[in-house]
Amino acid sequence: MAERVEIFEVGPRDGLQNEARLIPVAEKIALVDALSRVGFRRIEVTSFVSPKWVPQMADAGAVMAGITRKPGISYATLAPNLKGFDAAVAARADEVAIFGAASEAFSQANINASIAESLARFAPVVAAAQAIGMPVRGYVSCVIACPYEGVIAPEAVARMAADLLAMGCYEISLGDTIGAGRPQTVARMLAAVSALVPVDRLAGHFHDTGGRALANIDAALDHGLRVFDAAVGGLGGCPYAPGAPGNVATEDVARHLAARGFETGLDLDALDRAVAMAGGMRDGNA
Repeated sequence: MAERVEIFEVGPRDGLQNEARLIPVAEKIALVDALSRVGFRRIEVTSFVSPKWVPQMADAGAVMAGITRKPGISYATLAPNLKGFDAAVAARADEVAIFGAASEAFSQANINASIAESLARFAPVVAAAQAIGMPVRGYVSCVIACPYEGVIAPEAVARMAADLLAMGCYEISLGDTIGAGRPQTVARMLAAVSALVPVDRLAGHFHDTGGRALANIDAALDHGLRVFDAAVGGLGGCPYAPGAPGNVATEDVARHLAARGFETGLDLDALDRAVAMAGGMRDGNA
C-alpha cells in the first residue's frame, strides 16, 4: 500500500487574499464547496484579520456561514489575536492558525510586531483555543530568505518553530514565503528545525516563485515531511512579500506525489474542476 502524504489546501485563504479583484462571497463559497468534494482532510477557508490590512478577507464570517460542511473535513481559519479567535469560534471554525516569522523585519511588516511580541500576542490565542479543545496550527514565514533581510539562518527558523510547538501548536508549517529555497537550503533548514521539533509535527509551505517548489518538496519528503500546503490553481502570494506571486499549485503537487508513488486520497477530476473555478475567479470569469 502506498505511503500517504497529505495536501493541506490553502487556496481560499492564502490564495485569494492577494487577488486584486475583490472576490464576491458567493464565489468564495463555491470554491470551498468544490474543494470539499476533492478529498482534502483540511481546507483553510479564510482569515479573521483586520479588513483594513487584508480587505479580501473582510467577509470571513459570511464565507464561513455559507459553506456546505462535509463530514471529516477540518475547516480552518487564521486568527492572529483574541478578537480574530473569538470571531473564528463564532463562525464555527474547526481549527485556527497563528502566523509568525523567522525574520524580524518581515514580522514587523506583516503583523507590526517583533518576533518576541508576536509570540506574546499568540499565547492567549493558543490558551483560549486549548480551553475549548480547538486545535491551533502555527506558521513560520521566511524560513529560507526574507524580502527585507535576505538569507535567514536555519537556527532562527528552528527557534521559532520550537517556540510555537512549546506554546501548544499541533503542527508547524514552514513557509518559503518568497520562493527562494533550493533543495540544499531546504535540507539545511529542515536539519536545524528537526533537531528541535519532531518531523511528524512539521509541514512544508513552498512558493513557486523560482520554479523550484516541487524540487523543494522532494527535499522535504526525503527529510521525512508528509504534509504540504498548496493552493488550487497556484493562487496567491503574500501582500507583504514583494516578489512572491504564487503558492505551489495543488494539482501539480498531487500529480507529482502520485508519480513518486505516494497516495494523497484526492479525486483528481474533482480537483481539476476546482482548478478551473479558481482560474475563472482570477480572470474575473467565475
